[in-house]
Amino acid sequence: MKLDRIDLRILSELQKNGRITNVELAELVHLSPSPCLMRVKKLQSEGYILNYSAQIDISKLGQTLTVFTEVTLKNHRRSDFARFLTAIEKVDGVMECHLISGGYDYLLKFMMPGIVEYQTTMERLLEMDIGIEKYFSFIVLKSPLIRTHLSLDTMFPA
Repeated sequence: MKLDRIDLRILSELQKNGRITNVELAELVHLSPSPCLMRVKKLQSEGYILNYSAQIDISKLGQTLTVFTEVTLKNHRRSDFARFLTAIEKVDGVMECHLISGGYDYLLKFMMPGIVEYQTTMERLLEMDIGIEKYFSFIVLKSPLIRTHLSLDTMFPA
């Protein structure tokens, strides 16, 4: 499916507000409601829209710690990567896992109640013998900018 400017505008608006009504969305993208809804359903069925979720202000629930962790594996066979990923997927505090280029194999983003819980998690991962050779931790002190949506028009001009 090739996307046009209207499809990109629909995706852009849904990134900003997934709870927008179809009528409001249609008005913003200059369509009537019925064709707008058909496009949204097509975007969903084609896999462009993965899901809808709420952004929660975690800090209102209590204190949290965000840590970025660079991980290097001992070996680099396909089975080593698979074993690591299978274990990492089961760790509740892992919010993101990226296979990266450079001096490390993975970049992980953890969100934990505190430093003790993070260190306990890392010790448990090392004890599991899932192939971690070394890791480096970067504790987030402050996040002055977090974007929740991309400028689709800029990234993917139609």
